[in-house]
Amino acid sequence: MEIKLKNAPGATKERKRLGRGQASGLGTTAGKGNKGQKARKGYSRKAGFEGGQMPLYRRIPKRGFSNFPFKKEYQEVNVDLLSCFENGSTISNLDLYEEGLIQNIDKPFKILGKLTLNKSINIQLRTIMNGKKKVQYDKCTKGAKETIEKAGGKLVIQ
Repeated sequence: MEIKLKNAPGATKERKRLGRGQASGLGTTAGKGNKGQKARKGYSRKAGFEGGQMPLYRRIPKRGFSNFPFKKEYQEVNVDLLSCFENGSTISNLDLYEEGLIQNIDKPFKILGKLTLNKSINIQLRTIMNGKKKVQYDKCTKGAKETIEKAGGKLVIQ
């Protein structure tokens, strides 16, 4: 059995061919009006362009300071999730990545939470050189640090 699908009459319409003589309905100017920048070939409207007038985004004064370029984003890890590791093991960012607790090895992580931890685990926090001084790269909250130390673990700064 062969099925032939066909559009309903009037469902499709052929496009109007521009600039094909006076009798076509859209000859001479091809629907672009008379003269001007928009009538020329190769014209494309740029976002915010106001015909040469000073655009609005440049007329309004810029004020204040944005901290966005300097913002640090941490990957959050809750203390109770660390119980998946063996007792007495030292955990680095690579171990957290392999276990699926963080998504990116290069981004800093932060250990959060005052939850319970039943294993003694050592956590390795990275530092980086900022000029002449060392700055801590990975972080741990005060509550999480207390929880880890209460369970018999410690924070190792690399």
